[in-house]
Amino acid sequence: MKCPFCGHTENKVIDSRISKDGKAVRRRRECLGCTKRFTTYEYVEDVLPMVVKKDGRREQFDRQKILTGIKKACEKRPISMEAIDKLVENVEQACQELQKEEISSTIIGEKIMSELKNFDGVAYVRFASVYRQFRDVGEFMSELKDLLSKDKK
Repeated sequence: MKCPFCGHTENKVIDSRISKDGKAVRRRRECLGCTKRFTTYEYVEDVLPMVVKKDGRREQFDRQKILTGIKKACEKRPISMEAIDKLVENVEQACQELQKEEISSTIIGEKIMSELKNFDGVAYVRFASVYRQFRDVGEFMSELKDLLSKDKK
């Protein structure tokens, strides 16, 4: 495990705990090079499907890509990292439950959008604007009107 501060490869585990949901092990580590501390998480390696991109390319399912996209959408919003992690976990679990060898990136994107829509409207619109590649303000306004009409119901 490389230290995120100095890149040193030797460290010691100071504390290990099971996460609240019981699906990961949280470890506090101390770098033996610079003595700074950092946290790592260990997850059971699940068999996740290959992702088929819009252009036909295939790549490994990457939890980190989903996390990065959701964090970007939630930037400067009053949303905890714990809530974001739960959202990512819901998307990952939904992909696993399909029990397919391959899954379209569109299915993943739509699942993220449905989770965000129920979670935070601003984050949803931010994600949707990038994911759906709105070409003009009209498309953006149409999405906002849909969101507002559903909020009123």
